[in-house]
Amino acid sequence: MVTQGISGSSLNETPSGERVHIAFFGLRNAGKSSLVNAVTGQNLAIVSDVKGTTTDPVKKAMELLPLGPVVIIDTPGLDDEGELGGMRVKRAMNVLAGCDVAVLVHDATQEFSPAEDDLLKLFDERKLPYIVANNKADLMLSRPPSEPLSASRVPPKLGGIMGGIYVSALTGENIQALKERIALLAKKDTPEKHLVADLLTAGDIVILVVPVDKAAPKGRLILPQQQTIRDILDAKCSCIVCQDTELPAILQAMKTRPRLVITDSQVFGKVDAVTPKDIPLTSFSILFARYKGDLRTLVDGAMKLSGLKDGDKVLISEGCTHHRQCGDIGTEKIPAWIRKFSGARPDFAFTSGGEFPDVETLKEYALIVHCGGCMLNEQEMKSRLNRAKIAGVPIVNYGVAIAEIHGILKRSIEPFNIMEGD
Repeated sequence: MVTQGISGSSLNETPSGERVHIAFFGLRNAGKSSLVNAVTGQNLAIVSDVKGTTTDPVKKAMELLPLGPVVIIDTPGLDDEGELGGMRVKRAMNVLAGCDVAVLVHDATQEFSPAEDDLLKLFDERKLPYIVANNKADLMLSRPPSEPLSASRVPPKLGGIMGGIYVSALTGENIQALKERIALLAKKDTPEKHLVADLLTAGDIVILVVPVDKAAPKGRLILPQQQTIRDILDAKCSCIVCQDTELPAILQAMKTRPRLVITDSQVFGKVDAVTPKDIPLTSFSILFARYKGDLRTLVDGAMKLSGLKDGDKVLISEGCTHHRQCGDIGTEKIPAWIRKFSGARPDFAFTSGGEFPDVETLKEYALIVHCGGCMLNEQEMKSRLNRAKIAGVPIVNYGVAIAEIHGILKRSIEPFNIMEGD
């Protein structure tokens, strides 16, 4: 079994945002961490008879057969106590936002609890695929049969005889069957999505404008650029990668007109100025807005930028954590651009990584400006968009906001025909 770091730092690794996220939930001492270790074949989670050993969600990117690249998440117990315990439970529940498949680990020797009932109802409300793993089956004198594999998509009956599957983290009973059921739940019936390949025809040439980013380690491209290059190659097309200073010479030297120019948002204005108007132009961030979220919603959010007033609260949120440097786009460049564009002095707040406010907190803001979300999976990104919608707060992402600020939003979304509802 091959394991990989969650950072997705290698070109050979599947990025975290493209992996199936499988989260294990349950009460303290249901054997949740032991079951995670049994499923992964590793000592991923600390196991102890002491209640509350798992204090924070633990994530691991790995290959899990028969499914493939996944992120396994072990969460704190749902019945944790006290003020600190309540914070742990809240963090466990936050995992639901980015979860593709949930496993409720139930102690098969105990009665089903109200907290477990409530969690299953929450799974149903969110239309989240899940399975109940009745653990510690080795301690039972008798038990009903596990439900058939084909029934894994059907929620178990609440308050009655549990469905799901009977397993033992101790003896290994039915662990492989559990993995097969998880794989079944993870299969999505939606059409395959692309970053850019669906806009191309085999043989097309695409120019990628990639300024050297101080935040990217030396010798590496950042993730959105890596993924876009791969998608172009999969479409049997070619790409030319250059910095913005090289773009004019490349355009002049090309005998074949490029099908598309894709730029880093930070040099959107410069690239727009030198790219002929008959060549479609967009950005990596806008591609990710379409790929993982709802581009039309983000375009609507951009309309709020010009109407900001002094003192309005603006949340700038990034899906990853990185070392902040002088000239950082999220904490320095975007706030400066917004102040200049709006003529106002908003109050900015910042979140990063797994931090994103709940609905009630979001209601304090006049606007949310989010990154492209390359490190978030689609489920998490759509959850954040939905929270903004429920709170009634406009949301825009970096690329869309920068295009609006530079007066090139219409041009940058023309390749997608979103204004016609496509």
